[in-house]
Amino acid sequence: MTSIVLKDLAEELNLQADDPEERFISSGVSWQQYEALLEKLGDSPWYRVTYLEGVLEIMAPSRRHESKKENIARLLSAYFEETRTRFYGLGSTTFRESLKARGVEPDTCFCVGSEKEFPDLAVEVVETSGGINKLEVYKGLGVPEVWFWQKDQFEVYRLQGEEYQQVAASELLSGLNLNLLASYVTNPEPLDAVLEFREKVREQIKGNL
Repeated sequence: MTSIVLKDLAEELNLQADDPEERFISSGVSWQQYEALLEKLGDSPWYRVTYLEGVLEIMAPSRRHESKKENIARLLSAYFEETRTRFYGLGSTTFRESLKARGVEPDTCFCVGSEKEFPDLAVEVVETSGGINKLEVYKGLGVPEVWFWQKDQFEVYRLQGEEYQQVAASELLSGLNLNLLASYVTNPEPLDAVLEFREKVREQIKGNL
């Protein structure tokens, strides 16, 4: 198992960037092995690595996955800009906490209001089932909100006490209409989607004056 983690990934794991979303999951991986793998991968955009108490997951996202991720990130950035909300986009930064034995690379994430060690909002695009329970990872890092994009809609989870609870709307971005946002994530023309979404947000702001 150790050799699989530390050897050349392209050879040993047979994960190819142009394949449909693929996963490799291994148990009994030490924190030191996990960190060695992260160092080996560097800033590679082709893999997402998740670690939870000795279980390691390496995922090679599909083109469809990455397209949705980029759409969501652009739309949320547009929302922050139009509402003059101070934000810090952190993309797929690796967040980890050795004491909690947890590490994750969100599809996209943001700090809102001020920069922090861990994001206020993490977004995960779900194209296939299975894999590590991301909420368990985020819980250990204390991320307040996690959104899952699945079946063309958002599922929002808010950390309440020690557990995440699914909620109907974001508490972090209480003025954001998630159904409206979702309708533009699925727009096949990203530029048109962002421009039209900006107009809708501006109309909403004017209506609230």
